[in-house]
Parts: sequence; structure tokens; C-alpha cells
Amino acid sequence: MKTALALSLLFFTSSALAAVVGKDVSYKAGDTVMKGYLAFDDAIKGKRAGVLVVPEWWGANDYARKRARMLAGEGYVALVVDMYGNGQIADNPQDAGALAGSVNKNPPLALARFQAAEKFLDKQPNVKKGELAALGYCFGGGVVLNMARAGEPLKAVVSYHGVLATDVAVKPGDIKAKLRIFHGEADPLVPPEQVEAFKTEMANAKADYMLVAYPGVKHTFTNREADSYAAQFGLPLKYDNAADSDSWTRTLEFLKATLK
Repeated sequence: MKTALALSLLFFTSSALAAVVGKDVSYKAGDTVMKGYLAFDDAIKGKRAGVLVVPEWWGANDYARKRARMLAGEGYVALVVDMYGNGQIADNPQDAGALAGSVNKNPPLALARFQAAEKFLDKQPNVKKGELAALGYCFGGGVVLNMARAGEPLKAVVSYHGVLATDVAVKPGDIKAKLRIFHGEADPLVPPEQVEAFKTEMANAKADYMLVAYPGVKHTFTNREADSYAAQFGLPLKYDNAADSDSWTRTLEFLKATLK
């Protein structure tokens, strides 16, 4: 009897875990093939909201895929966005910086690649048309904020330890999305003056936003690999479990309140 019960529980647990499906997908931005990763819970019937996940400057790697699967487990359809084309991934800061720079220095290219992912996700059969949000980490945080500044039709945008500075001029009413920004106060890559300039920008744009700053927290605080990157490459990064947990909890509450 105990064996049968144990097998039954094992089967139920395995079935629940197997409900989240993740698969490699391809779409195009102009003539460039973009290689993303789509995750969803196939046990859920009907359409649901979609969330775009824009990775750190390393590219669409395992960490971004992990976040997509976490979102899928919460009932969303999540797409890891390829901002570099052909699924390029960097394994060192020099290559990552070059890839990120090629996108940051070309705003029309960044917009076109994001819009290609946006269109692809919006057309998925299990996604409610127009019910989209975007999450971005580090480089990706800057990307999603710039997409909000560009007036992309997103319901919600979340930036984690993202760059807040921009060359995009924003007028009142340009930003349609509601924004949540999670920032480490001890992040040397996003100094206090950049944070204050961002607050002024958002106030002038009359944006619906909230910035949460974590005292003593450094860059890349949501990624458990941050300490390894810091040791390997001498970067000012550090994972923070409390900030990671709090920002994720707040994100889920935000998405639930904003998306249908």
C-alpha cells in the first residue's frame, strides 16, 4: 500500500514538473535569424499573457532560460529574446561587451530585433493578443526600458540591475507600459547620479513607475553565477539572495496586477 502510494505521488510530481515545456525557436528580424527559447505550461488550457525575457550581455544563455521556465511555472508564456542574432552567446566580458555595444549603438536595430520577438510571441496560439510584458536583466534591463521609452505596446516592463541612462528623448505620454525597476544601491555600474537622472526623466515623462533600491546590493544581484563571474573576470558583481527573492516576489505581484 505504501509502495503504491509512493509511486502514485512520484507519478503526480513528475507529471506536474513535466507540464512546463521549453523549446528552442527561430524567428527573423529582417534577414537575420533570431534563435530564442519558448517556455509554457502545457497543462494550462486556453490563452494567457506572454512575457519577453531579455538576457544579460552574455546572450540568451541558461540563466535566461531558467527565468523563462520560472515564468512558465507561474502560468505565463515566456520567450527568451535573442538580441544578437543566430543565438550568439559570449563567455567572456570582451565578447559580451562587443555584442552588447553593437546593439546599444544602433537603436533602430535594437528596436527591430525586439519587435520581431514581440510579434513572434504575440502570435503564439496560447498567448492572449496584446497581453505582453517584458523583463530584462543588466544589458536586457536597459533594453526593455528603452523599448518602453520608444512606446512599445507592453503592459508591464521590469528591469533588474539594468542601466538607467539613455540617449532616447522621452515626452510626456510616450511611455505606455507600467514600470518596475530593481536596483542595487551599491552598484558601481549604475551610480547615484544616474539613478537621480532617471527619476527626473520618469517624472517629466509622467511615467507610471516604481524604483526599488536595495541598500548594500551590487550589480547582477539576481544571478547566482554573479560571484563566479566576479572571481573569474574581476567584475564588480555579487549575488544577493534577499534582493533576488524580494524582486521576484514583487515582479509576480506586479505581473498579476497588470496582465490579464
